[in-house]
Amino acid sequence: MEGQQERFVQGPQQTGTLYTRVGGIPYFTSLVERFYERVEADPVLRPLYPDDLEPGKHNLAMFLVQLWGGLPYYAMERGRPLLRMRHMPFAIGQPERDAWFEHMSACVLESGVDREDATMLIDYFEKASQFMINKD
Repeated sequence: MEGQQERFVQGPQQTGTLYTRVGGIPYFTSLVERFYERVEADPVLRPLYPDDLEPGKHNLAMFLVQLWGGLPYYAMERGRPLLRMRHMPFAIGQPERDAWFEHMSACVLESGVDREDATMLIDYFEKASQFMINKD
């Protein structure tokens, strides 16, 4: 399982090029901001999140920056991502996963990145979100 988790933490091999092509940190902070706007209004997802969404926004944005080739801000602040372990306290079933993926995919498609980059991002989010399921 550790090897599989590492695959989701590292992402595709050409991460730096995607980070640069999409515009770096501003792209990922904007993507996360739009995603969290959807989370706030989603009756399936909102109960999984704390009242204060700001720390989660920052953590997700910095994780994505690091994942796709930016500086390792996430690791400097929080250590190794350990995605599955960090999400274990939250009951994530297929409905939660599907809602999360639907919102994130829509945000990627609305972001204006080219088709190839959108495909890379959505493919990663599809696999990583499926990996986060921890309940029947």
